[in-house]
Amino acid sequence: MPANTNQTVRRVIAQHPAKRDDIGDLTTRRPLPGPSLEQLDPFLFLNHHGPQTYPANNQGLPFGPHPHRGFETVTFILEGSLAHADSAKHQSVIHKGGVQWMTAGSGIVHAEISPEEFLRDGGPLEILQLWINLPSRLKMSEPRYVGLQQESIPAIKLPGGGELNLISGEWQGHAGPIDTLTGVFMSTLRLPAGSQEQLPVAPGRQVFLYVVDGDVTVGGEPVKPHHLIEVDRTGDSLVIEASSDARLLFGHGDVIDEPVYSHGPFVMNTREEIVQAVEDYQNGKFGGLDA
Repeated sequence: MPANTNQTVRRVIAQHPAKRDDIGDLTTRRPLPGPSLEQLDPFLFLNHHGPQTYPANNQGLPFGPHPHRGFETVTFILEGSLAHADSAKHQSVIHKGGVQWMTAGSGIVHAEISPEEFLRDGGPLEILQLWINLPSRLKMSEPRYVGLQQESIPAIKLPGGGELNLISGEWQGHAGPIDTLTGVFMSTLRLPAGSQEQLPVAPGRQVFLYVVDGDVTVGGEPVKPHHLIEVDRTGDSLVIEASSDARLLFGHGDVIDEPVYSHGPFVMNTREEIVQAVEDYQNGKFGGLDA
């Protein structure tokens, strides 16, 4: 697919490698935050768990009940399955190809663990979790959660041979199933070897592009698997070409441009708000969860 010369192609500014930071026996890589990048406003954090294969009778994922306030978590189940439960009484088991979108907002306790079937039988596992910031006016929003199986996520064929799985936002007449608080666009991409796609992005929007696997170029520059690709914000399209089968996480959002003060599972604007979050959690204001 030839590039549309009427569009200005964004260029790569930097490639940020995902550093290994295993959690017990869970293979974990993290490109954000990293040594050269604290955040990519409004995107705060990405963990890439796996790929790996668990044996039968395993201990599963280690993410028992823990609190959050002030942002959103988006979890992509690339392989395996994930059981969710939270203090707002949401429960689900999401399987391969599905997505969980949770707004922590004013405060929630949740657990992300392996379902009983996976603990018993084992199998392949690969999961991405992305944290997206909320502006100060929305940090104390009511918590909410949406769990989507693969069949609920539109799979859109692209002109160059790729496929875009639309999670939130608009794409050429299609609407993603998640209605976000801040208008974030989010998708996953599958690009077969030899494909090239030109993806529109409104100028000024912050692109989030992570190469899960495969050999690709962005704006003509070769980029590496397990890297977060930082691009400029002046162009209105992104050109990606794959020389091998590739998978990518592709999103974009408006820059919030507010102070970020974070402490563990809380992301607020000031230290005082963090202290309040800790006190509120310790005083049971986030609710409880037995998991």
